[in-house]
Amino acid sequence: MSALTEMLRKARAAVLRRGVARDDADDLVQEAFLRLEGYEREHEVRSREAFLVSTAVNLSIDQGRRAARIPATSFADALAALPSPDATPDEVLAGRQRLAHLREGVERLPQGTRRILLARRIDNLSFKAIAEREGLTVSAVEKRVARATLMLMQWMDGW
Repeated sequence: MSALTEMLRKARAAVLRRGVARDDADDLVQEAFLRLEGYEREHEVRSREAFLVSTAVNLSIDQGRRAARIPATSFADALAALPSPDATPDEVLAGRQRLAHLREGVERLPQGTRRILLARRIDNLSFKAIAEREGLTVSAVEKRVARATLMLMQWMDGW
């Protein structure tokens, strides 16, 4: 195993021990590595591993603070008033069942990914605005939205 791979594994394990979801842990380690690379351009780093692990842990702490500050949007509340006035009782029931299944799928997403998806799809925020709010890169936000959308499409397949 290469030194870099081992370093990334240790950083990921440290973040996972803090209770961060696996998908979020990968994103945090990637962001920490980017920060390490940027810092090394202008400064000497005595221990790349220590820098990477402490940065990833600090990012997870920041993420937890942001999650506590930003209230979670209820997906069901955002879509509650959508039934068609022309819908039959069977159609209304089927729609409610689909919505309940979708809500369950959204709730299964990692907390950070769910918050980002809802900010994009419900609050209609730009990727840049979400990235600034979440302390992530625009690319990381785009990837989370794409991953969450794919997961929900698979979750809803057949409904």
